[in-house]
Amino acid sequence: MGEKKKQKSHLPLRLNVLFFAIFILFSLLILQLGVVQILHGEDAQAEIDRTENVTSKTPVPRAKMYDRNGNLIVDNDLKYAITYTPPRNVQPEDNLETAEKLVNYMNMEDTDSVTERDMKDYWILKNREKAFSRLSSEELTLSDSEQYQIVLDRMTQEDLNSITDEEMEVIAIKRELDQATQLTPHVIKNEGISKEEYAIIAEHAHELPGISVSTDWERVKVNHPTLSNLIGNITNRNEGLPRQDINHYLSRNYSLNDRVGESGLEEEYEPYLQGQKEVRQHITNSSGEVIKSELVREGERGKDLMLSVDMELQKEIDKILQEELQAAITKHPYENRYVDRAMAVMMDPDTGEVLAISGQRYDRDKKEFYDEPYRVLYDAQLPGSAVKGATVLAGLDSGVIQPGERFRDQRLQFKGSPDKGSWTSSIGSPTDIDALKKSSNVYMFRVAMRLGGHWDYVPKQPLSYNGEGYQILSNYFKQFGLGTKTGVDYPYEATGVLGSDRVSPVKGYEVLDMAIGQFEAYTTIQLGQYVSTIANGGYRIAPRLVKQLHNPSNTEELGSVYQVQKPTILNKVEMEEQYLNRVQEGFRQVFQESGGTASSYFNDAEYKPAGKTGTAQAFIEGVETNNLSLVGYAPYDNPEVAFALIVPYTGQGNEYKINNIIGRRMLDAYFELKEERELGNKKSSEDEEESEEE
Repeated sequence: MGEKKKQKSHLPLRLNVLFFAIFILFSLLILQLGVVQILHGEDAQAEIDRTENVTSKTPVPRAKMYDRNGNLIVDNDLKYAITYTPPRNVQPEDNLETAEKLVNYMNMEDTDSVTERDMKDYWILKNREKAFSRLSSEELTLSDSEQYQIVLDRMTQEDLNSITDEEMEVIAIKRELDQATQLTPHVIKNEGISKEEYAIIAEHAHELPGISVSTDWERVKVNHPTLSNLIGNITNRNEGLPRQDINHYLSRNYSLNDRVGESGLEEEYEPYLQGQKEVRQHITNSSGEVIKSELVREGERGKDLMLSVDMELQKEIDKILQEELQAAITKHPYENRYVDRAMAVMMDPDTGEVLAISGQRYDRDKKEFYDEPYRVLYDAQLPGSAVKGATVLAGLDSGVIQPGERFRDQRLQFKGSPDKGSWTSSIGSPTDIDALKKSSNVYMFRVAMRLGGHWDYVPKQPLSYNGEGYQILSNYFKQFGLGTKTGVDYPYEATGVLGSDRVSPVKGYEVLDMAIGQFEAYTTIQLGQYVSTIANGGYRIAPRLVKQLHNPSNTEELGSVYQVQKPTILNKVEMEEQYLNRVQEGFRQVFQESGGTASSYFNDAEYKPAGKTGTAQAFIEGVETNNLSLVGYAPYDNPEVAFALIVPYTGQGNEYKINNIIGRRMLDAYFELKEERELGNKKSSEDEEESEEE
């Protein structure tokens, strides 16, 4: 009896201990849950609900370009495109999977961009176990990056040869996918996409994460090749930002694969042409999935450019240069055997606006012309007597000659230096104006001698200075734009080949050569600025290729004006007005008075032109040739257009004055076009009045 009671009381005690232990455990668990809920609940929930804001920027088409009359010059041609918008934290394996699916619907036969590294990365992804089995046990203890590099180094040519042509297409697609930025559309392909290819990818887009069909753009020059080389080019989507300027662009919020201007006006006006990217704010969850997307800023095409160039006039000037180059070569094939180019520019002397800018080069082997307008800014040539206006002004302003002062035009002889004379012996004793009209070299020599301190000429005696007058004459020339940058709105222009560029000091007789345009070489745009400065009364104005900028429009017409490019006055020639008037009169007589070096070509022109001819001796392949130049403006009493041109390497003694012929045709083209438009506007006004009366 007693034993039974004892057993009976023992069992509840054990149960009680067990229940008590369970109670303690549950109490601890509840306590822990309470601590988590109360102290860390918000953090835990935040981790579950964690989101992140990500911004994407989508490029827009570039701005357009128009000529001064609103005619379209550069446009964007829309085309089919296949794009990829990668999610956040996408891995190479994900892109490979997408590429392997996409290759079934898209042709990617152009695999030239695939590198050996691309092929190695692909092979490793497809053969990871085999690739890493080549590592030793010691190498397996290295970091992941070190292991991967060793695997890359141990790949064989046999490994690469095992990659098939179809796999190469996969690699090419994956390469494009890898270049994409998270949540930002990236063009995979935009060339040669057929309607069928476009449609089938659109149909299967749900199977291809991030892949969609869209449109892209391609730069189109409407009047190609006219002005194409001056307008310049942009990088393609594979090149992206130029390597040498990458930091410059990245600091201005560009993306690595953005297409940017790499030459010409495309480069010069890049900040305006690029436009404003579309900006979207994406909210992603902890898995990187986009749960919300909002438009922050709409994309907008850049500011359209209205060039100062008149395309109708431009085409006519191009045609004139080609025809006259061809005529010179055909009529005088031996004398002009080195002639291969001509450069010309027409400007508004009061604003600096470039109305036409033409550089034509003839390839004798291919028998075809190349449009190279940039030569007007780059190609420096000896200009000859065209610069004599600046020499006379240097003499008058410095006081070494007086208005109307005469010098006998006789050959100058110097001991130890070459003799110096004029191109003809019938000039007599010219004044400063006559010296321009008849192009007296001797008069200019005497000015240069006096600038250097040599006042009294004694035959067969040495020059009494060794180039001291060079800097004085150079400073005067630069006031007119000769030997210095013109300030044209272009990425690059040459300053010319200057005496100060030489290793040896400038010699006295070289200063004499400089006074007649036989020592320093200048560009055609410099000559254009020089003659414009004389024409407008002494204001050196920077040449302008862009007249104004316009806000983008949704139509084919120009939008509202955003910015007008006002004339930039670089300097005012500080000298008495009467001196400029005398040179202007000399230029008028060159073109209009009997005995003027260009009068037989211009004296019957109703638009009253003025200007100066130039001939310079230049050597090519050891043969002495002539550079023929011409500068001018019209009308002489109220200039509205100025021009300059150079035709290098013409034959000596050649009576075919291609410079004068081109100059006359250029001015004729300008004023004929002006008259046609005035008559057209008058007729339009009359038609409108008749319509209103009806």
